[in-house]
Amino acid sequence: MKIGVDGRKLPGAPDSSAVDRLRRAREIGMDGIFFRTILDVTPTLDRGVLRELRAEADRLGMYLELGLAKVNPYANAEAPEVRELGEGDYARGIVLMMTAAAEIGCRELWVGTANYKPKLPGYYVFDRFRTDVSWADQLAATEKFLRQLAPAVRDLGCHLNVETHEEITSFEVVRLVEAVGPDTVGITFDTANVIARAEDPVAAARRVAPYTRMSHVRDVALMRTDYGIGRMLAPCGEGVFDWREILRVLAAHNPELTLSIENSRDRTVMPVHVNDPAWLAAHPDLTDAELAEVLRLTDEYAARAERGEIPATGYLLSHPCDEAEQLRFIEKTASYLRHVLAHELQTI
Repeated sequence: MKIGVDGRKLPGAPDSSAVDRLRRAREIGMDGIFFRTILDVTPTLDRGVLRELRAEADRLGMYLELGLAKVNPYANAEAPEVRELGEGDYARGIVLMMTAAAEIGCRELWVGTANYKPKLPGYYVFDRFRTDVSWADQLAATEKFLRQLAPAVRDLGCHLNVETHEEITSFEVVRLVEAVGPDTVGITFDTANVIARAEDPVAAARRVAPYTRMSHVRDVALMRTDYGIGRMLAPCGEGVFDWREILRVLAAHNPELTLSIENSRDRTVMPVHVNDPAWLAAHPDLTDAELAEVLRLTDEYAARAERGEIPATGYLLSHPCDEAEQLRFIEKTASYLRHVLAHELQTI
């Protein structure tokens, strides 16, 4: 398993080219880089730019991963650049992006289902709770769109790897894969996001592992709140996840899975409204056992912070996540995961 970093969230990324970010990733010891969308590399799909990036990644011996865009038709309006690329046809824009990625050997491609809306109140930050369209309709539309893309995906030998993003459960992502077919659809397992849906991260890893082809790795700091639980991102090893078990489960199915660090750039507290009956009713797959485990992990975080083993949530909230802290997040996560891989998973 190689460890890399999210090129969009690498400190200083907005002011540098994709090749510069790749080189910066190597300078801080990364094995590879993940770009959320190929349009972050070149908005026009310039083949010269893409070939240069591929050549530099190969020269440095680094993995290169790319993503596409959202595949939920109800969220597509939030990515007008994809529709413009397709000259009015969003699906055509996706296929053009996928074709360009495949030409430089990037065939495992990230896709997502929605965006996080931090300016909205309560759990309306998640598109799962949109009031203009039900989540069931969004899932149905997403499945239909993935089926529409499937022939082109097969022709190019690609996989569209749906992220376990904050609004979608791991159960639902697995069902999308199985409905459309694992020959064209896989999973990008974001370890921290399953907590947003109150899922036990180890149980979620076991669910998604057979289909996981990409990953975003980060840990979480948890706190009790009046609405239930608050979640903040944390470097791996400074949160509550059992990384030995999570990596063991993932490696058993995909021993060469890349682990791309998605660091935090702020101290956003993501709400998990487990005290709200309406919120719970919107998660029919959630079991009492998994919810109990997440509550246990929340209390474990507080206990470990009290013992001085990890930062207290109050400390995190009072200290900005500046570029120095973002870099520490990346380096701490890489160091911790490499230790686990080298010393605790030798039997895999």
